[in-house]
Amino acid sequence: QVQLVESGGGLVQPGGSLRLSCAASGLTLDDYSIGWFRQAPGKEREGVSCIDSSDGTTYYADSVKGRFTISRDVAKNTVYLQMDSLKPEDTAVYYCAANLIPTMLPHEYDYWGQGTQVTVSS
Repeated sequence: QVQLVESGGGLVQPGGSLRLSCAASGLTLDDYSIGWFRQAPGKEREGVSCIDSSDGTTYYADSVKGRFTISRDVAKNTVYLQMDSLKPEDTAVYYCAANLIPTMLPHEYDYWGQGTQVTVSS
């Protein structure tokens, strides 16, 4: 049974940082690429970043490039999203998802976590 569990969300001031974690079970990061997505109220779910299972190549949405960093610890079967210089517009529920192919398209992903809330506000 595949399970993805996000953690690390919370309330942070603009300019602050958070690190999200996505702990995977029932699959391995050697086989599955992991994507991070977010959904703000009234908006569609959008791709934030993903990491390729085959070689660790990373991809970012333009809105987060230079501020967010995705990484993985294969031994721990965990993927991280380091979020720096956070802005109010980054406020959303953040989800991680697993797929055999790295893509920023939500509908391509097979497995999803339950999400973690990130709120950027003063």
